Amino acid sequence: MDEVKQLVAAIQGGDIKPIYFLFGEEAYYIDRISEYIENNVLREEEKGFNQIVLYGRDASIDEIVSNAKRYPMMAEKQVLIVKEAQHLSRTIENLTAYVENPQPTTVLVMCYKYKKLDKRKKLYKAVQKSGVLFESKKLYENQVSDWIRRTLAGKKYSISHKAAILLVEYLGTDLSRIHNELEKLKLVLPQDTEITPVHIEQHIGISKDYNNFELKKAIGERDVIKATRIINYFAQNPKDNPFVLTVTLLHSFFSQLLKYHGLQDHSPKSVASALRINPYFVGEFQTAARNYPMKKVSQVVSHLREMDLKGKGVGANALSQTDLLKELLVKIL
Repeated sequence: MDEVKQLVAAIQGGDIKPIYFLFGEEAYYIDRISEYIENNVLREEEKGFNQIVLYGRDASIDEIVSNAKRYPMMAEKQVLIVKEAQHLSRTIENLTAYVENPQPTTVLVMCYKYKKLDKRKKLYKAVQKSGVLFESKKLYENQVSDWIRRTLAGKKYSISHKAAILLVEYLGTDLSRIHNELEKLKLVLPQDTEITPVHIEQHIGISKDYNNFELKKAIGERDVIKATRIINYFAQNPKDNPFVLTVTLLHSFFSQLLKYHGLQDHSPKSVASALRINPYFVGEFQTAARNYPMKKVSQVVSHLREMDLKGKGVGANALSQTDLLKELLVKIL
């Protein structure tokens, strides 16, 4: 992310602001920036007296301001990091007076996760004038596989397209979770390795053949034999393949397929943009659209909602996950 690189480059060049207000839905970049400031602004011998970490759940705005107004001891600056600052959302505007006149020798880092700062209010405008506002936006699913490739390339690794898609299908769009799994792979694989589905299966535990990605593809192709084989594997390994997750992913797929049927332009570029999917998946939707007319797709979406309720115990207390999976497949195919 270019904005992160620019922010880090400015700090490296000595342009350190008194306020860093990091906010937004994606926690990954908030954590990475705060960690960088924590590890690099002060020398190791300065940190004992001049680096403070507070938590929003336990601290008040008054306590934060009191610490921020302190002078550093035997150092040019002090660093004050407030983690989980979103717990201060009700009183966060009270920070405005300090931000309008910040202590120049303090670097205050506010980690305001999963929330946005109101642009209309005084605090937002005050931070704009005296510090750095950084919004960490959630990536769409079709952007995450590219993020994985860029992240690995920076560490001298590459990854096959299918392996990247497999990670996204299994781990979702949570960059912190994906980052942790990539770190595991880097511990066991040498640099210049291309990460494949086999590596994913061996070191992360995601089956390269029996997963929701392959199930979705088999159902889209109406490959009954392959879909049944995957469903049977899921039934034997329920902890690794929760029914609710399978239903959720299939519901998302068929909802997008319904939208596909409603598009006037079915060119790959237009479909990828409209459905917010990786172009790699467009062929799957083209195949599925031939196998599932719009009326059938609407029925499947309705069935999936019903199965989702059953999976959560509504009207199906006596059904095992095996029975639920079999019923799911019958209703779709």
